[in-house]
Amino acid sequence: MNLGHLILAMIFSNPHPRPKHEHPPVCDAIELFEEQLTFSQKAADWVAETVGSWKFIFLQTVIFGFWILMNATGWRYHWDPYPFILMNLVLSLLASYAASIILISQNLQERRDRIESRQHCLINEKAEEEARVILDHLTAQNRALAAIYETLQELQINADKANVGPQLKPS
Repeated sequence: MNLGHLILAMIFSNPHPRPKHEHPPVCDAIELFEEQLTFSQKAADWVAETVGSWKFIFLQTVIFGFWILMNATGWRYHWDPYPFILMNLVLSLLASYAASIILISQNLQERRDRIESRQHCLINEKAEEEARVILDHLTAQNRALAAIYETLQELQINADKANVGPQLKPS
């Protein structure tokens, strides 16, 4: 048996268990969370997103600017003359509903954040487990390589001893 066959026999005579990766696949918790939202929760998110945009601020400025212009100049019927009490009532009503709806949306966002944080924790735990398995496998490989190296050293020493016979000294 030559040296190559001996090495292969050593490697395959004591195989180490292969690393196992047994864990459920990672799912998108936020996607699952959003699938369970009710119509009112989706509406609250939409309102919060819309009211919190520059487009809404610009549109609101244009509408109330037009309101003031139409009632101050008097080209047509004055439905809300100065001091614009009706406009103040509309703005107060709009602000009170917008604040409540935005708070609902913020509570939903807080729940999303907690779920996402928990999912990140689970992913980190899985990654740590995977790293541990890989390190264990590398340790087993290092031990196997050390055993192979020691055996090769012994074989080399034995081969050198067998090849060393009576040698003639050159004169």
